[in-house]
Amino acid sequence: MFFKPNILHFWSTYNRGRFFKDIFAGITVGIVALPLSIAFAIASGLKPEQGIFTAIIAGGLIAMLGGSRMQIGGPAGAFIIIVYGIVDRYGVTNLMLTTCMSGMILFLMGLLRLGTLIRYIPVAVIIGFTNGIALLIALSQIKEFVGLRIEQVPAEFFELIASLYAHRETMNLTAFSVAIGTLAFLISWKIIQGKRAFFQLVPGAVLAMLGATIVSSLFDFELATIGSRFGGIPGEFPAFRLLTFELTNIPQLIGPAITLAFLGAIESLLCARVADRLVHGQHDSNQELLGQGIANFVVPFFGGMPATGTIARTVTNIQSGGNSPIAGLVHCLTLVVIILFAAPLAQHIPLASLAAILMFIAWHMGEWSKLFYLGKFRWPYRATLLSVFFLTVLVDLTIAIEVGL
Repeated sequence: MFFKPNILHFWSTYNRGRFFKDIFAGITVGIVALPLSIAFAIASGLKPEQGIFTAIIAGGLIAMLGGSRMQIGGPAGAFIIIVYGIVDRYGVTNLMLTTCMSGMILFLMGLLRLGTLIRYIPVAVIIGFTNGIALLIALSQIKEFVGLRIEQVPAEFFELIASLYAHRETMNLTAFSVAIGTLAFLISWKIIQGKRAFFQLVPGAVLAMLGATIVSSLFDFELATIGSRFGGIPGEFPAFRLLTFELTNIPQLIGPAITLAFLGAIESLLCARVADRLVHGQHDSNQELLGQGIANFVVPFFGGMPATGTIARTVTNIQSGGNSPIAGLVHCLTLVVIILFAAPLAQHIPLASLAAILMFIAWHMGEWSKLFYLGKFRWPYRATLLSVFFLTVLVDLTIAIEVGL
């Protein structure tokens, strides 16, 4: 049988104790996923609810149909630059079509049992584009971080830099102060977590977002919020909608779809390997690709964005005691409860605080030490890493990966 989701394998040893651990872990991860899902969607040029819907729909499907018992799926920082570029160039409607196409490619990769080949992708290629994406994420958040008044941030590197420089005089000191305060709190909380194990269970991003929201609301700061920019978040479950597209657009979307599928496969399988090391488990890489493929094919029909396995949320799940796909399903239910009963509160969240959270994520996403100590590696490794890094930042991720490989 080629289709064997991990959720079918653990029932013989499942008990009440494991169930309650999964409940606690799922609720914790759901709370952590809220600010990240919102931030990733906004940074990708989409509405905040599209990130939450992705975490609910795709996250649930990945938990039920994937090949890892610990994987938490949803929108990921690695997709931001690619998704923003697709939206900027082809529009949101074609992003939905591209995501569906990437899901079919992922499913085909799993069907052809290509999951085992992903581990042979050179480390230099992975580090190069990961660092490049992290830098681009940070640059894309400067606008909200300092409160610049730019109607549309360009996707290309040089145009982005020129736009930021041209609008430098529109800087909002209040937004900048909120962003700096959020970033300072995240750094401090990270240090505290390293010294006290208990604090590792408390999500710093959620506390930072809540603190920034409360402070800005109490003092009535004049800065952009989710409410002022997007009108808030709808307090209802996403409805199923058929996609509308033109067949003539499909050929030009094949390249972006392959890029999304390739990056999603790498991210999800790397995440699954990290989870395996932490719990001494074993994931099925081909089944994981099958699950990821179905999730990415389905989620656009609910207005979602591309999804993959997420390392930060998966690690949080493990640290919180999660031990089966049930935790992943509880994480989705937690988000459903939040949008049904607490959606109106989200309109007060400052975009500057979300930008600071993304800056923090971008810094920890990159492996910057590999750039500082390049001299210790052989020249083919150095040439590959630097080529992929600079091509990712200056040209295009697809070209960067092709050249690197």
